Amino acid sequence: MQHPSSYPYQVAREDLRIPLPDGTELAARIWRPVTDVPVPVLLEYLADRLSDSTAQRDAQRHPWYAGHGYASVRVDARGHGNSGGLPAAGSGPRSGTRSGTPSAAQEQADGVAVLGWLTAQSWCNGRAGLFGIGPGGAGSLRIAALAPAAVQAVVVVCPDDDLPGPGGPDLPARAAALLAAVASPPDPGYVGDDWRRGWLERLAAVEPVLPHALSQLNQQHPHRHPGGVGADHDAVEAAVLAVGGWADPARDTVLRLVAGLKAPVRGLIGPWARQYPDAGLPPGPAIGFLQETLRWWDHWLKGIDTGVLREPALRSWMNCSVPPATGYANRPGRWIGEDDWPSPDVREIHYGLADSLRTAGTPSDERFVEVRSPQHTGIDAGRPRPLGHPADLPPDQREEDGRSVCFDAAPLPERLELLGHVGVRLRLRSDAPRGQVAARLCDVAPDGSSTLVTRGILDLAARHGRDRAVPWTPGDVEDVAFELAAIAHAFPPGHRIRLALSSAYWPWAWPQPGTSGFGVDPGNSVLTLPVRGPAADTGRPAITFDEPEQAAPPPPPPVHHGGPDGAARAGHLVVRDVAAGVWRVEIDPEPEPVHSHPGGLVRTEQARETYRIQQDDPLSAVARAERTVRFQRPDQGWDVTVRTSSELACEAGHFTAVSRLTAWEGGAVLLERDWEHRAPRP
Repeated sequence: MQHPSSYPYQVAREDLRIPLPDGTELAARIWRPVTDVPVPVLLEYLADRLSDSTAQRDAQRHPWYAGHGYASVRVDARGHGNSGGLPAAGSGPRSGTRSGTPSAAQEQADGVAVLGWLTAQSWCNGRAGLFGIGPGGAGSLRIAALAPAAVQAVVVVCPDDDLPGPGGPDLPARAAALLAAVASPPDPGYVGDDWRRGWLERLAAVEPVLPHALSQLNQQHPHRHPGGVGADHDAVEAAVLAVGGWADPARDTVLRLVAGLKAPVRGLIGPWARQYPDAGLPPGPAIGFLQETLRWWDHWLKGIDTGVLREPALRSWMNCSVPPATGYANRPGRWIGEDDWPSPDVREIHYGLADSLRTAGTPSDERFVEVRSPQHTGIDAGRPRPLGHPADLPPDQREEDGRSVCFDAAPLPERLELLGHVGVRLRLRSDAPRGQVAARLCDVAPDGSSTLVTRGILDLAARHGRDRAVPWTPGDVEDVAFELAAIAHAFPPGHRIRLALSSAYWPWAWPQPGTSGFGVDPGNSVLTLPVRGPAADTGRPAITFDEPEQAAPPPPPPVHHGGPDGAARAGHLVVRDVAAGVWRVEIDPEPEPVHSHPGGLVRTEQARETYRIQQDDPLSAVARAERTVRFQRPDQGWDVTVRTSSELACEAGHFTAVSRLTAWEGGAVLLERDWEHRAPRP
């Protein structure tokens, strides 16, 4: 990682408040080049805390842009951090609010107002770009869809999009984090003595996202979570650089944007998790992302021909085969480019489950192969949204394969490269009105180890479209088709392609009540692979990137406090109660990191996710998440703690959501609130 000591421009930083039309003031931090010439502005606008939560990340990026001739601005949405006003239900840094909800509409209107204020300043030349990661990237697209005249370019990284419901596999974890974020106080180091009044107003108005998400799930899109980009792509006129990683679910969004936007667009997908591509977190390799985005900004905001439109429509990392592991410092592979997406270099190859693929099951004259998985199938799925932690990725899939029905190809005679979406078409028989199919594509090495390549899940009630539920008529036979998540992967010679089918995939998908599985007819079922031709790279120039540059060095590793025995707590545990038949996954995504910030603030954050299920009872599934955030200014005697929990359980016809919020001031409980909500299962 390079940290240049000088830039083309000196940089000045300023904290200020940006007024909205209704009188609310938003906290902003602006880095500007020292120049008398007006410059373009870059805006990162999201519901988070610029004074602590994103402070280190901001210090690595915004000053770098300012040093290269841009006013780079970070703004907290209303009701978050040190901004005024109250947050709308369903908004927040990890929610990815859906377009059309009151919270999304408010955030969009505020974002447009912020842009109007920024571009009217004397130091701005009237041109603007938007950027962000995760929900911040999705929010940038939603604002760009409103087509403010000033917005010429957008960079979105891992932009959230719709995932299978209800609420995605980690809804309680995201809900607990969101509740903690909206209940956290303003910082007296920035807002003075008025912090307490603002905090009490927030605590009085806050509502958990979990009930809101379940209600929205049923009212609008029964099999989609209330989050995601949600933008009208045809309304986006700004040029879009869409960036993702093969270890993050938003890579599908990147491909959809590249294929669907009418505005100028380029896609970039690396091996990364949900991180900026220069962060240096696994899996790598990292690239000079700031330099790459500078080319994008310079072209669209300064009119400099940097060659960005001569780049392929999609640049992606082709993953090489690796032994299964829960994390990789660097993923072996190479950069490839496609001038169009979908690409003419990719063709569909079909594998019949009864011909090209063979099941290892007991030979039988029965037409249908029964798939009846235990309810804890999926326990080795890895984290839904990997962040670069050591236990994020799925381990060896052999145990999962043993809980599934597997169809294996013969050892490959030559290298086979995939790029795009894997598809399955299955002829199924089900004896229950509800059910689900989980499909995993695995790379099986000669030693038998099984590495997950990609996966997909179909709720059988959504087989005719995710916008409506159609129960299965018990005993009927139907053909269903669905796609697995997009991937770039190279199978080496001698390895086998494996398709694993299961009737459960907890905790990625809620178990379906009243079903013991399904039957699949291999003779009328097909696996479709997107195979990239071996000559696709012929005559193409090599794709290269600079080494990463940032304005500030990365923070020191978090301080990990041990458990009762003094040992560091594991980040991901799988616990089995053999006698009770209960399986439990425990995840500590942030095991007690303590961060000290300039100005004297100390922020401590703890989190725990727990997923529990009994292996023979689909209605025993419970997902629970807890989060504690403590803010301290020892020199001022300021000590505030917010603790939240969100729990989701299911019955045959309902979900039950329970949320809890406790706030402490100076060690004494200031407020305790509980919520419980029941919602029909879609």
